[in-house]
Order: sequence, then structure tokens, then C-alpha cells
Amino acid sequence: MFDKNKLPVLILLFLAGVVNYLDRSALSIGAPFISHDLSLSATQMGLIFSSFSIGYAIFNFIGGMAADKYGAKMTLFVAMIVWSLFSGAVALAVGFASLIVIRILFGMGEGPLSTTISKMVNNWFPLEQRASAIGLANSGTPLGGAISGPIVGFIAISYNWKISFILIMFIGLIWAFCWLKFVKEKPVKSAGNVTVVKGNQSSQKSYPLSFYLKEKTVLFTAFAFFAYNYILFFFLTWFPSYLVEARGLDVKSMSVVTIIPWVLGFIGLAAGGFVSDWVFKKFSQKGVLFSRKVVLVSCLFLSAVCIGIAGLVATTVSAVTLVALSVFFLYLTGAIYWAIIQDVVQQKSVGSVGGFMHFLANTAGIIGPALTGYIVDKSGSFTGAFLLAGGLAVFASLAVIRFVRPIIYKNERDIEMTI
Repeated sequence: MFDKNKLPVLILLFLAGVVNYLDRSALSIGAPFISHDLSLSATQMGLIFSSFSIGYAIFNFIGGMAADKYGAKMTLFVAMIVWSLFSGAVALAVGFASLIVIRILFGMGEGPLSTTISKMVNNWFPLEQRASAIGLANSGTPLGGAISGPIVGFIAISYNWKISFILIMFIGLIWAFCWLKFVKEKPVKSAGNVTVVKGNQSSQKSYPLSFYLKEKTVLFTAFAFFAYNYILFFFLTWFPSYLVEARGLDVKSMSVVTIIPWVLGFIGLAAGGFVSDWVFKKFSQKGVLFSRKVVLVSCLFLSAVCIGIAGLVATTVSAVTLVALSVFFLYLTGAIYWAIIQDVVQQKSVGSVGGFMHFLANTAGIIGPALTGYIVDKSGSFTGAFLLAGGLAVFASLAVIRFVRPIIYKNERDIEMTI
């Protein structure tokens, strides 16, 4: 399906996602050990989980602008170096305050990943392949989450949790070397020419970033992405602790069980872009946004229903099954948010607008984990946190139906055009 000269880029982007979530998930897997060793409460752990997203959300936007200005290749290279070093620095933490600082800096390093993936896909792949390419590139993230459980869990049980953070630091540094050596910013044949993103773009004037930041399509796509991230961060940060504290699993069993949702998430994220591109080809007369919205609305709604019910069921098997299905449906939408931005935004602004969307979406990572910790401490149960995550995503899926529309442009002669 993809040209062989594009495969190295896609493979390394995929592996970047693996490293990204291997690093990011390590703290939640190691949380039972870390909270015990450093005497941290659930509220403090929630704040530590949330602190990551302070740096992460800000550098979603800054990373997007850097990708537009300095190139996606160099931006991602620097990002990988930074986040790998601060992933390893977790082993140096001595208490609550030091973990907060390390996780903020770690989040700053990871912030540019998704926007640089989007920018690289925009540079290398044609319109009809972009959702598929974004889905495949990003599908490395749940795979990284899946392998983090066995790796961090095994090392923590057999040796010491600190060793796992040092090991995954070196994995990231090796990736950075390969990326710098083997990948170019754009295909050689188009190095001197900007790839045409849309057929009518050459006749359009250049629109500033501020134009896009006021568009309902961008803002409500970001809101849907916020709901996506709220569920994702709830799962990413608190699910291991939920299995240990609420379901009574030991760390070894928890490390294995967490693989199940991540594997389904990997399948969903890899497949979601292909599904959207297939719908686009089958219903091309309805426009590209129709194909994106069909997948986004239906799958985000199903994810919401599953996560909400998961908080109400009595058995561990039922809860794990529903959470796994929720992650599967959630990840089916994972490529769509980025595809929408690529569909409606001029190429020169794809990184910045995508970064802005990602910034807004990842404020969920600041709010959600801390709020979950507070709910658990006050109620003594995870049920309210499950229901809140599901309700937010239901509302967001309905908002997409109403507000996500093609952006109306005017060319230099004030002739209205839509993408």
C-alpha cells in the first residue's frame, strides 16, 4: 500500500510511539512500589500523574510551531533526547516534589511527538493515505503501553523499580541516533517543492494561525480529543492501581492483565485510519469530513458507554473486558483528530494548528488524573471516576455531529471555497 521509500519513516515513527508509551506507562506500572517507597497518598499520586500533562500540553503547541519552523525531523530528535533523559531521572526521585518536577520536564520532552508525527505524515504521504499512515504511526503507542507492564513489573519484582527507568532511557537514546541518521525531512524528489495538500490550495491566500484558532471545527475537534484523552489518561494512570486496590490483584497479575486493553488499543489505532480512508473512498461524494465523523462519533460514543458501565460491574473479568473494549473503540478514533486537521488546514500551519488542538486536548491529562485521585480519596471508590469519563465522551461525540464542518475559505478575489 505504501511506497517502499516511505516505509523507513513509518517504521521509525511507529517505534517512536512504542518508546513514548513505554516511558509514559512506566510510572503507572511502578506506582504501587513508588508510592510505598516514597510514602505517597492517592491524592499525591494523582497530582504526580497530572504534573506530566502540564509540560506535555504546553509543548504540544510549542512542538507544533517548532515542527513548522525548524522541521519535524529535528524537533522529534530533540524531543526524544529530552524525554528519554528525564524518564531515566525518575530513578533519582526522593519524594513528592522531585517527582513533580521530573514529570513536568518529562512531559515537556514528550509534548511534540504527535504533532511531529502529523507533520511528517503530511510531508511524506498523499491525502488519501494520511489517516492510514497516522493510524499506523501512532499505533506504536498502545504497543508501548502493552509491553511496559511486563518489563517494568518484572524488573520491579525481580530487582528494583529504578532499574526499569534507566533501561528505557537507553532505548530512547538508541532510537534518536537511528532517526537522525536514516530519516529525511521530506522525500528527496520534493525537497525543493512544497507538497500540495489540497487541489485548490495554490489559488488560496495564506491564512494566519489566528484564523484557525477561532474556527469551530478546530475547537470542537479539540473538545472531542479532550474527551478521548480524559478516558485515555484515566486508563493510563489509574487502571493499574484500580486493579490492585479495588480488584485485589497482585502486582504480577496486574502487569499481565494491563496488556489486554493495550493490545486491543493497538489493533484499534492501527485500523482506525484505514477504516476512515475506506469510508472516504466509498462515500467520496459526501466529502472527506463525513468519513472522519462517522468513525469519530460512533466509536467515541461506544468507548464512553463501555467505560461508564465498567465502573458498575461486579466482577474483575467484566471490568477488564469493558475497559479493554473501551480502549479499542477509543483508539479507533485516534488517527481521526489529526486527519481532520490535515483535511481542513493549509500545509504550512498543520503543525501549529495540530499542536494547538493537542494542547487543548491534553489539559485533560492535567485535570483527569488529579480529579480521579480526589474522587477515590473522598468516595473510597472508582465508580464515580468511571461514570464521569464516560459521560464527558458522550457529550463530546454529540458536539462533533453539530459543530465539526468544512472550513470556509475566501481566496484573494473573495470567492468562497471550502475544503
